[in-house]
Order: sequence, then C-alpha cells, then structure tokens
Amino acid sequence: MTELDFAKKIHELGGTAYLVGGAVRDKFRGVEAHDRDYCVTGVDEKIFAEAFPNAAKFGKSFPVYSVELDGKFCEVAFARTEKKIGAGYRGFDILFAPSVTIEQDLFRRDTTINAMAIELLSGSLVDPFGGLEDVLNKKIRAVSKHFVDDPVRALRAARQAAQFNFEICAETIAAMKLCKEELAHEPPERIFDELATALKTDKPSIFFRSLEKADLLEITFPEIFQLRGKVQPTYYHPEGDAYEHTLKILDDVSAVNPKPMVRFAALMHDIGKGTTPPEMLPHHYRHEQRGLEVLNKMNQRMTLPGEWKKSAAFVIREHMRAPRLEKPGKIVDLLLRLNGLKLGVKDFCDIINFDNHGLPIYLEHAQEIIDELLKIGGKDAPPELEGAKVGDWIHAARIRRFVELEF
Repeated sequence: MTELDFAKKIHELGGTAYLVGGAVRDKFRGVEAHDRDYCVTGVDEKIFAEAFPNAAKFGKSFPVYSVELDGKFCEVAFARTEKKIGAGYRGFDILFAPSVTIEQDLFRRDTTINAMAIELLSGSLVDPFGGLEDVLNKKIRAVSKHFVDDPVRALRAARQAAQFNFEICAETIAAMKLCKEELAHEPPERIFDELATALKTDKPSIFFRSLEKADLLEITFPEIFQLRGKVQPTYYHPEGDAYEHTLKILDDVSAVNPKPMVRFAALMHDIGKGTTPPEMLPHHYRHEQRGLEVLNKMNQRMTLPGEWKKSAAFVIREHMRAPRLEKPGKIVDLLLRLNGLKLGVKDFCDIINFDNHGLPIYLEHAQEIIDELLKIGGKDAPPELEGAKVGDWIHAARIRRFVELEF
C-alpha cells in the first residue's frame, strides 16, 4: 500500500491522515528523514483495526499500529491528549478518541520543530506553534508550559540542539531548569537513552553544554560535571580545563568516527581527572586508576552496554601509556589485547591521535603489525614443546617478529 492509498482509505473511513514528527521537520530542513510516522484523526480504533487487518498493534498506554507503506513499516498512532496526574513519565492520563484534533495532538509534543503535521491528501501544513519559523531560524523552543510535565524533555531539547546545531531559546532553557528536581528521580535508562542518541550527533558537546547551561549537567552526568574547573598544564592542554579538553576530544573523534561506543570511550578517557584532589592540580597523577573507579560507579548507576564499558576501560587505562611505549614486549602485548576488543584499531587510534596530537609510529602501522604477529601460531612452535611452553614460545616469536619489522 502506498502512502496515498493509506490516506484515501482513512478518508473513506471518515478520518484524516497526517505525516507528523521528524519527517515533517526534516522536510523543511532539506534532509531525508529516516522514518515516517503518521497520526490519524476522526477514526475509531476498532474501525481502523478492521480496515487494516495486517497491521500489528503495540504500545501499552495507547495503541500504535505498524503499517506497511511504500514497502516500509511505519508507525501509525491516533491523535491523543495528555494530562499530568503524577510524577515521572508514567504520570499521565492519556485520551485518544476520534474527537481529538491534530492541533490537540501537536500541543502535547515537546518542541515546536516536532509539533508540525502535513495533511496527506491536500499536502497542507498544520503548524499552530510556529515550528516552521523555528526550523528556518534554527531555534529549539518548547511548545507550551507543559514542556516540564515530562522532565526528560529537557534532555531531548539538549539533544536536538546537538543533533541539528540549533540554539535553545532562553525561555526554553528556563523551562529546562524547572525539570531539575523531577529529572533527578527519572529511571537511569531514560537518561542513558538520550546520551546514546546524543552521541550519534555531529557535535555531541552541544548536548552537554546545553545541560550545563540549564543547570542539569550535575544531576544527569555528574562524572562530566566534575571535570569543570579541573585545570591542566597549559603546555599540553591550551584549550582549558579537563571539561573543555574532554568535549574537544569528543567532538574531534566524532568528526572522524561515527560509532557511539567509540565516542563514549573518548568522552570517558580523562574522566578520572574529575576526582583529582585540588592540592594536586594542575597535575592529575594516577587519573587512569581513578577513571576506572568513576566508570564503574557510572555503570552501577545506569548500566552501560558491556562493550561500551569494556572499550572505555581500555582507553582510560591505556591512553597515557600507549603513546609512550618503547619496549617491544609491551607494544606487542598492547596490540594483541586491542585486537581482542570490539574497539577496533582505528577506533583506538582515533582517540589517541587527537588526545596525544599524533600517533607513535607503531600505532600508525598497528593493523599491519597485528596481521604479521598473528601469522605466528602454535603450528610454528618446536614439536618438543608442550602446554604453557608453547604459549611462551609464541609470545617470544611475536616479539622477535615485531623487532624485525621496519616502519
């Protein structure tokens, strides 16, 4: 079924179908939308389900249907209103009915750039809150005072600012500040979900700077907040304190590496500096060890994906050591440990390159070296060797091979 056929069928049922959400916003941004979501008004759910028997239903608080349009499964929801009756994201009384208008549905949305709709049959724009103007002016603006009803909308606004490189309006920053108390009690997974999405943006630092501006960084990401004011030797870090340095490395790595896991490792590489005693500044001795402790506490709070935690731990532990290694055995051990991680050679080198202002020659050729080392295995060991002695021989042979390589 095509989108047009879907719209015509909804019309035959006495309703109206709209394109809503990010697809409308992205149309006016001049970019292709990844997904197309739809909203239906004037149709009872039972009648809709009978008309689209192959549509799969999901959602607990309100029904959403998955309908195949133009060869792609899309979400179709009924226009609804929300009323705040309690704390948190579950504290809403939701009404969906044929009588709910598209304007009422748009009113419950977070920011104006997401509160537009296009009526499918006529192609007319429904924009009661000035979303198009805000898209053109690159502004993030709350739809209404109800923005604060769901405190995670504050994180979404910060993430949208990073995602589109838009500026958050002053009144919306003020509204974000009002979310602070309730946001502190939100489930950690909701906070992490916004972090994970923000790390996919072109300039993730905007997310953290927006939260800082709204006085929300300390309660959402205290580990990052603690980096503020932790001065560093200006000879190595002219960009400023550990906070400024970390956000710079995050953006630099993000410019060349699209993987959220790698970007998270970049964000965490100096996280231990946030716990440096004031009397030690501007030096940060043993911040690698303290960084691992901070990472573990962060994981206890919001349960990081296993590979994210493992990769970040490797970078925290090795980012100072790797550029300074000289002994062949130590270099071989590092490269082989790196080879066993989901964090790839390029990923690790991207972070080290920006943090260290360059790579040691062995990291410039890391993948070539690893490939050579892995050519040596147990089959090459003298036949009289057994057990652990075979492993010792392989290790020594790989070190010898590394020494023989010329770069």
